[in-house]
Amino acid sequence: MAQRRPSGPTLILVASLAAGLSFYFVKDADLPKVAFAVWKGAGVVLLAVFALMQPRSPNMWRLALVMALGACGDVLLEWNQTAGGAAFLLGHLEAISLYLRNRRPQPAGSQRLAASALLLIAPLLAWQLTASLAIVLYAAALGAMAASAWLSSFSRYRVGLGAVMFLASDGLIFARIGPLANSALPGLLIWPLYFFGQFLICIGVVGTVRSRTKPQ
Repeated sequence: MAQRRPSGPTLILVASLAAGLSFYFVKDADLPKVAFAVWKGAGVVLLAVFALMQPRSPNMWRLALVMALGACGDVLLEWNQTAGGAAFLLGHLEAISLYLRNRRPQPAGSQRLAASALLLIAPLLAWQLTASLAIVLYAAALGAMAASAWLSSFSRYRVGLGAVMFLASDGLIFARIGPLANSALPGLLIWPLYFFGQFLICIGVVGTVRSRTKPQ
């Protein structure tokens, strides 16, 4: 029997994991700036490609845009913090649009409570840690993204968890500005929380959309 070869989307997903995992081990290396930025953005831009390789639908286009904006944020941060933050902000707004268009019909009270907590925690945490209005406004969008992901009809164990991991990653970035400025913890956790958060969001949305369109 002929051995089945991995599909194109599967290979792209494996390449994304390879890029994201390998970057963790070179993120503190003294690499040329362009090479560093390209390596940093490769994992998430490949997730955008993975989304584009799925059967065409509005959800897949929006997911691809969310991932592409995240990759742009990764790269732009190496040159300009404001431009990188703006790309991530646009990605959060697009993600909110995606999740609101796929709302869970009747979320339980505990789910609504958890979403409310996510909505409030991010900006409050940002204010406590940075006292920066710009960061608080960004964090408000971040919290809304996580809250809307939690209330969406996508898997909470993938999309919801991934959004919370993204929020935790940014929370550590805020903390590195303040009380954890001299701690090694943010450097250890920020990248894996961010990348695997994005990875879970991507495969979670794709998996749900596939299950909806699968022939009965």
